[in-house]
This record gives sequence, C-alpha cells and structure tokens, in this order.
Amino acid sequence: QVQLVESGGGSVAAGGSLKLSCAAASEYSYRTYCMGWFRQAPGKEREGVASIVRDGRTNVAESVLGRFTISRDNAKNTLYLQMTSLKPDDTAMYYCASTIRACSLSEPDYIYWGQGTQVTVSS
Repeated sequence: QVQLVESGGGSVAAGGSLKLSCAAASEYSYRTYCMGWFRQAPGKEREGVASIVRDGRTNVAESVLGRFTISRDNAKNTLYLQMTSLKPDDTAMYYCASTIRACSLSEPDYIYWGQGTQVTVSS
C-alpha cells in the first residue's frame, strides 16, 4: 500500500503561481517508481499533467509544457508540481498518483492515488 497526501492547493489570480506537494508513505520504494500529477475539472475527465520516474526522467502534458515543472525528492519521499503562469483553465482538483508500471500520463497505469488538492485560478 502507498499513502499519498497532497498539499499546496489554493486560490490564485491568473498569471500567479502555486507549488503542490505530495508526501508518499510506503513500505517499499518500488511502489513509487513512477509518480504523477493528474487533474480533474468539474464535468471533465481526469487528465494526466506530468509524471516523473525515480531517476528524474519526466513526461509533461503539452497543455502545461513550459508552465508546470514536476520534480521529486526521493530522500524525502515527496513529489512536487511547480505551477506558473496559471490560467483559469487550470482550475481543477489535482491528484498525486504512483505506479510500478509505465510512467505515462494515462490514468489506468496508476495504482495508488491521493485524495486531491483543489486549485482555483480566477480571471
């Protein structure tokens, strides 16, 4: 089992920045081989935002490329998402997830999920 707890969400004006964190707790480190951020806006399907392998390789969705940066601190078992130049379309519940499978941006590839943190961007 992997416990994932997100934090750092909030309300911000368009053009602003936020940094999300996800603290992971697991008996086995291989269960967080790949970690990712997903988001779900009201009335929309959950979509992958960015993912990162334990060795630092990343995969970032085109919709946030150049604005969002994913990183992780393996010693602290923590995942981060630095979000800049935020837009109202970025408003969503943001979820942290982990998997031992392919480090994709596809929801079915992920096994463990956090409860989410809300990000609201006002125009």
